[in-house]
This record gives sequence, C-alpha cells and structure tokens, in this order.
Amino acid sequence: MNLLSYVNPLQGTYSHYNFSTGNTLPIMAMPYGMAHWTLQTDNVRGWFFQPGTPKLQGIRCTHQPSPWMGDYGAFTFLPQVGTTLLSCTKRATAYRLDKSIIKPHHFGIELIGSGIRIDSTPTERGGVFKFAFPPNGGHRVIFEGVKGETSFSLIGDRAIAGFTRGNSGGVPDNFAHYFVATFDCQITAFRAFHGDEVIPQPDDSWPTYSGEAIGSFIEFGEGPRVVTMKVATSFVSIEQAQLNLQQEIGNDIFELSAAKAEETWENLLQTIQVESDSEDELRTFYSCFYRTKLFPRQWHEIDASGKTVHFSPYSGKVEEGVLYADTGFWDTYRTLFPLMTILEPDRCCEILQGFVNAYHESGWLPQWPSPGHRVCMPGTHLDVTIADALAKGLDGFDTESALDGMIRHADNSAENGPIGAGRAAIQEYLDQGYCLATSHASVSQSLDYAYDDWCIGEVAERLGRQEVAARMRERANNYKKLWDESVGFMRARHADGKFLAPFDQFDWGGPYCEGGPWQSSWAVQHDPAGLMHLLGGEHALAAKLDEMLALPPRFNIGGYSQEIHEITEMAVADFGQYAQSNQPVHHVLFLYAAANRMDRLQFETRRVLEYYYTEKTLPGDEDNGEMTAWYVFASLGFYPFCPGRSEYVICSPLFKKVTIQLPNEKSFVVTSEGKGRYVESVTLNGESHRSSLIQHQEIVDGGTLHFRLGEEPVTNNLDPDQKPSSMSPYI
Repeated sequence: MNLLSYVNPLQGTYSHYNFSTGNTLPIMAMPYGMAHWTLQTDNVRGWFFQPGTPKLQGIRCTHQPSPWMGDYGAFTFLPQVGTTLLSCTKRATAYRLDKSIIKPHHFGIELIGSGIRIDSTPTERGGVFKFAFPPNGGHRVIFEGVKGETSFSLIGDRAIAGFTRGNSGGVPDNFAHYFVATFDCQITAFRAFHGDEVIPQPDDSWPTYSGEAIGSFIEFGEGPRVVTMKVATSFVSIEQAQLNLQQEIGNDIFELSAAKAEETWENLLQTIQVESDSEDELRTFYSCFYRTKLFPRQWHEIDASGKTVHFSPYSGKVEEGVLYADTGFWDTYRTLFPLMTILEPDRCCEILQGFVNAYHESGWLPQWPSPGHRVCMPGTHLDVTIADALAKGLDGFDTESALDGMIRHADNSAENGPIGAGRAAIQEYLDQGYCLATSHASVSQSLDYAYDDWCIGEVAERLGRQEVAARMRERANNYKKLWDESVGFMRARHADGKFLAPFDQFDWGGPYCEGGPWQSSWAVQHDPAGLMHLLGGEHALAAKLDEMLALPPRFNIGGYSQEIHEITEMAVADFGQYAQSNQPVHHVLFLYAAANRMDRLQFETRRVLEYYYTEKTLPGDEDNGEMTAWYVFASLGFYPFCPGRSEYVICSPLFKKVTIQLPNEKSFVVTSEGKGRYVESVTLNGESHRSSLIQHQEIVDGGTLHFRLGEEPVTNNLDPDQKPSSMSPYI
C-alpha cells in the first residue's frame, strides 16, 4: 500500500487571519528538512498561500513555522516565457490547484497561459526543479527576495548565488540565508530588478546586485526546452550552500532525487500502518501523520571536513554540533514530542541536544525558537519535553547542562538577557507563588510554571539533585494558590492575596492565554488528584467536565480588543466551552480517567476525532505538528495525559488494526473488534488489562493491545484504582 497517496499537504490551508482550519502551508520538504518549499499566491505576511487564489506568484523557499511567527530567509522563483513581467503581482499567472500534484516529495504544476510545466522535489537543504518550456524562445527564471537585504551574483555561466537577510525576529544582525542555483544549460542574460523596474547594469557585465528585497532574472535564449535547476541553501555561507548541493544532489538527475525523496517519506509513513475500511479515515490519518514530521527543522550542516556545524542565531557565530529551530514548546510538548519518544527516540535526543547547545550559546534555554529566542506563549515547556524524554529512558543528550538551564530560568530573571529568554514575571512568581494579576496572562503563566517546576523536580530527582527536586516539587503546588472555591475556577490574584474582580466565567484573555476560566483552569497535568480535591472529588470533577461540554459556547472578548480567531472557532463548534481548536484543553477530556468515568472519556474523544478532523481541515492552528499528533495518539487508543511521566491514558481506538514499527525492530499492534465507541474490555499480549493506563515501556517492548468495543457505556470494566499518576494521593 502506497501511503504517500493518502497524504494531502493542503490539509489546513483553507484558513485566513480571522478563522483557522489549520493555518498550514502545503509543504514539500524532506522530514525535518532545513528548506521547505511551498506555493506563493499572495504577497501577504503569514498568509501568502490561499488555495482559492488561482494565480501563482512563484515557488517559495520558506521557513515559516506559523503565520503568527512569520517567515525568515524566504525567496521565490518562477519560470516565465514571453513578455518580461517582474513584480510578484505582475508575474502572477493562472494555474489549476486541482490539476496539480501537491505531495510531500513532489510538486507538479502547469502554468496555463504559457504552458510551462514545473516539477519539483526536495532535498534536506534544497531541491531539484525541472522546467518544461514551450518551444518559443525567451525562456527565463525570475528570483526575488521576499523582504530585507537581498543579493544576487552570477557564478560562471551556469549558476547564480545570493542571500537574503529578511526575517521576523530571533536573529542576530549578521543573519543571512544563502542559496546557490545551478542550471544544466548556459545562462545568456542576468539582470536585477526592484518592483517592476530593471536595475541599471554597471560596467561589469556580470555584476553582483544588492538591495532591499530585490529580484533577479536569468535567460536561456533559444536554449533547450527542458531546464533542470538544482538549489541548495545554507545559513553558514554561499560556499557551504555549494557544498550542500554537492553532498545532497551532486550529479543526480531529477528523477533520481525524486525517487530518493519518495522512498524517504514512504518509509517514514510506514512506521504506522493503519488498516481501515474508510478511505477518508486513511487520508485524514496520513495527512495528519505527515504534519508531525516537518518541525522542528534542522539547522545544522556538514562542513568540508565532515564536522556537523551550524550558524547560531543565539551567538551569531558558526558553532559545532546540531541545532534545530521552529517549534513552540507551549504547543508541541503536549503530543508531538511524546510521539517522537516512541517512533524516533534518537531524533528526539538529537533535538534536545540542539537546544542544550542553544543554552551554551546564549545562556538560556529557548521557549519558542524561530530561529533563535522569540517572545511567544506562557511557560518554559522545554522543561516538560526534557522531563518526558528522561522519564522514558531517553538520555542521549547532555542532561546535566539541560538541568542547569532549567534551573536558571526557574530561579532567575532574564531581564538583561536576550528578548524571549527566561520566564516572564519570574520575581513575582518567586515572591508570591503566582504571577500578579497585573502581569500578562498571569493565571496561565502561573499554572504553567507550577507544572514546569514539577518537571524540573523530576529531572533533578533522576540526576541525583535532591535539594533541587524537593524545592521544585514544593513549588509545583503553587497552582492551588489561584483556586477560588467561591467561583470554581482558577483566578488571578493581587499581591495582597485578593482575587481580581469582577469575575466572569466567560471572559477570555486578561489573566488567561487564548482562553478563559473554562479553558484554562485545568492546567494541572502533574496533579489530577489535587485538582479533583479542589473541585470536590470524583463526582464533582466529572460533573464539571460534563458541564463544560454541555454549556452553550458563550464568550466575552474580555481582555482582548476583538473576537480573536480562537474564540470564533470555539463558538461555531458543537462542544460547549471545550475548544479543541486550541491547545489548553488538549488534555482535559482525559481527566475523566481521574474521575473514573472512562465511558465519558471514550465517547468524547471519539466525537472529537470524528467531528473536528478531515483530510482537508483541522480544528484550529496546527502548530508545528501538535494538533495533528493529538489526532494520531487519540486515534491509536492512548494519549500522553502528562508528559514528564512514562504513561498514557487509554481511550477508544478509531481503527480496526494499527501496526507501529518501532526503531528497535519490534512492533506494537493495536486491534479492535466490535462496533461503537465504548470499551468493553482490553487485553495486552493476551492478558486482561484493567488499568486505564499503558506504560511507555509496554509499548516499546512490542506486543498487542486489543480492544473489544460496544455501543453501550461500560463503567466497571477498568480498575478504579488504576488512574493517571498524581503528585497528590487519590482519596
């Protein structure tokens, strides 16, 4: 079965500023590749591809992890014949998306007016592109930097090279994205332009052109009808880009490069083999699975001596070792990295070593590297990802330095450090046990810090740092200081201990990040028993969850100046105050396991899978593989409720059989029989399994997890004492 045939890179692209069905790009790239290639139809920040726009401005080399973070090092190219049209709006030309090939390993596009055929395939740091021109002359390729200082030079008569410094932040002053493009035919003309104006050519007949977001174009005269262009990129230098081209492409023809990309993707997708009678479910699953393999992106390269090096956006120097970029830990700690601990543990360790390298290069661990330190979202959730790796036996990185970096941002202000490093309002948190109501997103920050502190304590315990472990575990109880029993929610507090007033359970923003009390008060993954005690016990927790799902989707814009897209996405769904379209609730349904209501957990998680996810759309911002990894986990029948622990909560599997090919050459198989959403019984390797949990080691040891499903809820089929682990005891 060819699994690539099920992947739809257009999933989630039917989005705009005010409403997200993924906010994704159709990305052609190698898994975790440095260079992503996409289509540019609109010259708009963030939303530069719209599937409903039938005119193509160019193929874009992009590094954008999210439209909210913006792009960097971006440039476009477009082959053209006939009249020379230069600016992106003038050169835009008709194409049919529905008649194009859009796959992870291959873009195939026809420009209708000229008849030019573009075929593209990726390498890790570049790509190979084949242009089939019509027989008339005037063949050219137009390049343009998207923004920032841009430069183009001719190398001999068959290659051009250049760089762009365009970025959206998180880079030093000497940042540049370098590229080289070689052709299999002679270049007969080389010029530059800005907007629609050709830049006058200096005396040198083959000059270097530089300027703000300039472009260049090359012509081939009456050359061959089919032209092959090989491109490689680098963040180190043009010379390194040339080396990358030789290492990754060399003398390969287009067809060989395309075959290599196809084989790489197919092998990766085959690590989870799904059997289903529904073609729609297969397309949805593999479109989601593809999305989990794009970020974080490699930032390291192999130099001429064979050493692994990277240009550091943290130090501004070329440093030794690996580096990765473009992942928001507030999102990806929840599902993406836990999935990686099962499927790609070595890759997970390499990524974590890269972020430890960032700590050595800047003095701080990153929280939203794009490509360096950026300010975005609460918490320091790399803490969670590190703790999760160690809890699952993954220690192939510098764990001692990782812990040092975690302690630094947990105990110290980054006021004089790089923007985007450290914890916001940390002194308030240290003094009070919570961030003050006057601080941005104070409730969300405080709850996240408490969870992060628990994770730091877990790492310290494993590394023998008992004093740190005890101190951080005590701080992990800080979440209780925000609980207001009188309203039944977490609530912002002032320095004198008084709660912020007035209070409205439907207010968004202010003390809460991208949510309100209903979406944000559950962020206590490390202590579900403690949260349940605050609510009043099992029945109270289950009733609160039921109420969340049954309430109308009322809201007030609260601390926001307008109705943000996350609010709209919750309001138009049929899930009450539960907003699957954003990350804060992604663990919430699994709290039903703490309340001993596995029937409710099974029903609602299956409802989310079937309602929110399709091969074309996603519930909200996809966020670097997190939203899609939620689908992958929940559809398999188990979910990482609390990353930092080596356990998963069992839910209701979507498919009749799934085979997970593990990197240790074992396999873990999930099977189901019967109709319905409710789990009647579970066996693990043929033995009755009455726990609501499955351990990481039980998965990676290989075996078979079998579910019997039914159409009626069952409430006594699992051991009520086998609940998600908790810092506090269950009573």
